Amino acid sequence: MQTGEVLVEFYASWCPHCRRMEPVVEELKELLNGHVPFYQYDIDEYPEDADVAGVATVPTFILYRNGREVWRESGEIPGDKIMAAIERMLPKVLEVKV
Repeated sequence: MQTGEVLVEFYASWCPHCRRMEPVVEELKELLNGHVPFYQYDIDEYPEDADVAGVATVPTFILYRNGREVWRESGEIPGDKIMAAIERMLPKVLEVKV
C-alpha cells in the first residue's frame, strides 16, 4: 500500500482536453516540486489501472492519501483549483513549498 500523498492523472494521448491540460500539468509538477509525487497514466497503456480507479472521463485527477482517494476531478481544470484542493487536503505537506 502506498503511504503518504500522491496525485494521479489519467489521460489519453488522443484527448484534446488532455492536450490542453499539458501546460497546467507542467506547472503543477513545478509547484509540487517533489513534495507530492505526481504520476500520469495513459488509459490506453494502463486500462486496468483506469478501471480499478473508476475512471470514466479523461483527464481525471485523483489525490490519494495513504492509498485512499481523498479528492477527484475530471475535465479541463484550472491549475489553481487543483492546487487549492491539494492545499485543502494536505496543508502540512505543502507548508514547505516556497
